[in-house]
Amino acid sequence: MLRSDQILSTVEMIQKENLDVRTVTMGINLLDCRAGSAEQTCKNVEKKIALHADAFVDTCNEVATRYGIPVMNKRISVTPAAFVGAGFSEDEFVQLAGSLDSAAEQAGVDILGGFSAQVEKGMTATDLAFIRSVPRALAGTSRLCASINVGSSNKGINMDAIAMMGTTVSQLAEQTADQGGFGAAKFVVFCNQPGDNPFMAGAIHGVEEADVVLNVGVSGPGVIARSLEKTIRSKGKENLCLDDIAEEIKQITFRVTRCGELIGRQVSRELGVAFGVVDLSLAPTPKVGDSVGEILSIIGVDAIGAPGSTAIVALLNDAVKKGGIFASKSVGGLSGAFIPVMEDAVLADAVAKGQLTIEKLEAMTCVCSVGLDMVPIPGDVDSDTIAAIIADEMAVGMINNKTTAARLIPVPGKKAGDIVSFGGLFGESPVMEVRNVNKSSRFIAWGGRIPAPIHSFKN
Repeated sequence: MLRSDQILSTVEMIQKENLDVRTVTMGINLLDCRAGSAEQTCKNVEKKIALHADAFVDTCNEVATRYGIPVMNKRISVTPAAFVGAGFSEDEFVQLAGSLDSAAEQAGVDILGGFSAQVEKGMTATDLAFIRSVPRALAGTSRLCASINVGSSNKGINMDAIAMMGTTVSQLAEQTADQGGFGAAKFVVFCNQPGDNPFMAGAIHGVEEADVVLNVGVSGPGVIARSLEKTIRSKGKENLCLDDIAEEIKQITFRVTRCGELIGRQVSRELGVAFGVVDLSLAPTPKVGDSVGEILSIIGVDAIGAPGSTAIVALLNDAVKKGGIFASKSVGGLSGAFIPVMEDAVLADAVAKGQLTIEKLEAMTCVCSVGLDMVPIPGDVDSDTIAAIIADEMAVGMINNKTTAARLIPVPGKKAGDIVSFGGLFGESPVMEVRNVNKSSRFIAWGGRIPAPIHSFKN
């Protein structure tokens, strides 16, 4: 039971410290929408999404107002489109993308995810057609996000798919050059992609899920930053150690998780759908005071990316997961600390100052959630180099049995140090330098598969 002082503290988190429910995401199974033609399948998809999501946004808004906890985004995730459109041609997948985007608009949600494929061990003819459709599909839609799972700790890494990912990212940037390459910001490549992640661009409704499920994503880097500042100020730094810092983070994330589950369960109850998970991920925003980078600075590095940064992210990620799991039996998704460069003002500033490099960012992804997220790179970086960067990040996930992802954004016409801005939650940042460009083509040309690590054989 929460004490009165804890209730008052939670209210202060909402009013002054940027605590919100970052997203309520409705997952919808579309496998039963498949019909004898692409046209009828698309009609069935739009009909089913409308059936379940018609009251979704209004219900979220009403519950948020009732409890005084803001819900920032309402989103939908669907069964990976490559399953729904098995046998479709490239043009038919583009048609399906249009229907999904239209359904998202009709439902009033901010984003729809699940234009996705699972190709960690091999690719079918459908998968190849789907991947080829992605640049046109995302360039021609406004609310649709796409993802491809190219590796797992049980199956290894599909290097043929990785090579295609480099080309796909380059084409996405080129086809949305008038938007600064924004199409690439709606596309992410995964290793060990979870089926219950409510955060975009990688949300899907896994085939293991119930027909309709509600997942909640809660974020609170600003809350943790302010709490740590108060603790250090009141108790004195000389009287604290890292054990105390970790304990404070756990206590805060406990309460944040409780808030998220309260909203999620109430919305699911009123809509009559199953409640899935609370994903407690410290997902920053460009807003000042809502930064994971700021937490690193408070804990003790004078420059984000300095020695010690990776260790602090490890401490933060672990404490967040422990606090969340203690608060709820339904913690899932990713649940940890995100370090998306463009979406975190302090990280973006560290890039501008030359303190944070892609190499250090990759090291930090070994111990945090997700991976190389919202990383703008020069528009002239070749597709093989992009594929190799993705391969490195997938290897981190495969070997460490964790989820990793790469969302790289080649910005047409921009070079390292130039500013790119997408606005809103997507933020802005200097373009990051990519070293050793055009040095990885021979590796990518091999194709084939990187085998799963020995610890995958646990049956």
